[in-house]
Formats: sequence, C-alpha cells, structure tokens
Amino acid sequence: MECLIDHIVLNVEDDEKMIAFYSRVLMFKTERLEEYRAGDVPFPSVRLNSDTIIDLFPKKMWQKIARAGQGRENLNHFCIALSKGDWEDLLQRLQTNNVNVEDGPVPRWGAHGTGTSIYFRDPEGNLIEARYYESHDSLEKCLLGT
Repeated sequence: MECLIDHIVLNVEDDEKMIAFYSRVLMFKTERLEEYRAGDVPFPSVRLNSDTIIDLFPKKMWQKIARAGQGRENLNHFCIALSKGDWEDLLQRLQTNNVNVEDGPVPRWGAHGTGTSIYFRDPEGNLIEARYYESHDSLEKCLLGT
C-alpha cells in the first residue's frame, strides 16, 4: 500500500503564538486563518507543501479529551491519504484484525480539501486518520508515481 502524509495535528496552548511561529519563522503559508479568526472554522492550518499541512488545534478542541493525569499531548493525530480502493481495503483489514474504528466514515477537511476519513489507534494508542478524496487526480498520480 502506498500513501502520503496528508496532515499532522498539533494541540496548541497559544494559537496566535503558534501561528506566528509557523508562518513568520518557518515561512509556512497559512490556510483558513481569516475564517478561523472570524469563528467560521474550528482551527487554522499551515502548509508544508502541496500535499501536507499542519492543523493547529486550539485548546477548546483538545482539552476535554486529553488523557487524565498526563497533561496535554502535543500530537493529536496524523493522517494518511490513500486512493479510494486502498482506503476500502484498509477498512476491511481493520475489521478483519478487530481494530476498532473510533469515528467515521466522516467528511473532514485536509490538505486537498474535504475527504472521507476514519479514525483508529495503533497498538500503543496513537490516533491515526486514514482518508481518501473522492476526486483528486493529482493525489492518485502521486500515489501511483506517475
């Protein structure tokens, strides 16, 4: 199976400080920043390249689900993007191996717009999102190496 890292999600304490660091120091382009500040979307993102973004989850999004007694975990989850066929095969393998899908299939926003996602955990509890985009020719070409 071939896939791309679609996005990484960081839980942040000070969203403006993190936005400034990633956009001014690292020079990553912001995504949905105006919409976030206007309250129209729940979080902003910064773009690493055409295929990968970092989502910056403000405290109100993660504080309720932080593990008790362990404080804030910085990495919320990571996401892999697959072709629709590989995503369907993965879903079947998860079911065959009794891996619980915690959420999904659900529509979620990512590096290539809105896709269909599922969420599950690895054996050590790391949350993984796997998604496909219904129609994204350049992602298919990238996954196929063409």
